[in-house]
Amino acid sequence: MPRSSTWVSILFLPVAILFCFYKYPYSPAIVEQSSSSIYHISVKDIEGNDVSLSQFTGKVLLIVNVASKCGLTHGNYKELNILYAKYKTKGFEILAFPCNQFGSQEPGTNTEIKETVCSTFKAEFPIFDKIEVNGENTAPLYKFLKEQQGGLFGDSIKWNFAKFLVDKQGNVVDRYAPTTSPLGIEKDIEKLLASA
Repeated sequence: MPRSSTWVSILFLPVAILFCFYKYPYSPAIVEQSSSSIYHISVKDIEGNDVSLSQFTGKVLLIVNVASKCGLTHGNYKELNILYAKYKTKGFEILAFPCNQFGSQEPGTNTEIKETVCSTFKAEFPIFDKIEVNGENTAPLYKFLKEQQGGLFGDSIKWNFAKFLVDKQGNVVDRYAPTTSPLGIEKDIEKLLASA
């Protein structure tokens, strides 16, 4: 009898381990997503004014770390402008956060960045204060975004123009690589806009 119970234990152990991994496949930070929203965070706009993200309640958000001198800059700004023009009256906002952490490709002051973004790239969506998205001085917004949607090969932002998609309830629902074209995620935006 003891021998058969040992075999049962040996056979049951892998099943129990698989059950645990199946039942709890996500880290606690990701599980927390359903009870957390982005609306408790405040940021600064490019003029240095405090902005509560709660003012975007009920809107679909695309949050992007931007740079003015990157090989991805022209294509991304062009397509972001297309998306914004098409969906801004339907409850869609793009929030752009300049960052100089990748190849020092956003070296200017906020004033210089604003001038470049508005005159050269014709952006009409909100541009915010220059921030850090990785390391010790990571902005609280980006800590939250990365906790909610981890990246491939680790949570850190890999380059300029990483993108996070946020639903109308303030949940971070997807993350896209810097090389993902803004127009390539248009269908995902449309689905969130159509949802209740």
